Amino acid sequence: MDWREHVREVEVEPSLYAADFARLGEEVDVLLDTGARVFHWDVGDGHFVEPVTMGPIVLRAVAPRVRAQGGLVDCHLMVENPARHVPQFAEAGADSVTVHVEVDWEPARALARSRGLGFGLALNPDTPLERVLPRAGELDLVLCMSVHPGYSGQRFIAASVERAARLRELLPDRVRLQVDGGVGAENVGALRQAGADLLVAASAIFGGGDPAAGYRALASAVA
Repeated sequence: MDWREHVREVEVEPSLYAADFARLGEEVDVLLDTGARVFHWDVGDGHFVEPVTMGPIVLRAVAPRVRAQGGLVDCHLMVENPARHVPQFAEAGADSVTVHVEVDWEPARALARSRGLGFGLALNPDTPLERVLPRAGELDLVLCMSVHPGYSGQRFIAASVERAARLRELLPDRVRLQVDGGVGAENVGALRQAGADLLVAASAIFGGGDPAAGYRALASAVA
């Protein structure tokens, strides 16, 4: 499957890290019915980032529900050794994996490609944008982190709008630009104008107790 052919021009990606885990399947179904098609799956290993988050066992239960309605699971691997994890997430139902440019990412790219996955590189807020440019043509997406990775609910770093705009200027047109961290009603329009087309939202969707309403508000803002 060509990952890019299945991703719409603009996607608001619910970050399931912020979902109610006691109702995870139900909330996924509600969001699919509301129009969400790409779900963001944050993976922390307790080393590259402090928390240990959702693993492949849970993904194995969720991915079939997503795919049954034509959706995709976009896995963000915040891990020290992504090559160790890519095969597990591919088998569990991931459609794409994004790993950090700050670690040894090349073996993970080869593994992802061999399994037909989309592949992206993520940049922490203090990492120079130029780190991704030499190999940008081999990527499907670049993730501009707008918080320091690890915990949901952090405050959006305002300089991320300018960073996103600069990345959009530097990247090939075919490479999608994703922003993750503190994305909400107060900044999603500016991020879209900056050229971001994959907008990951956590608290803005799940924090108000009505994920469908949260998704609809953001989707309308970037339509």
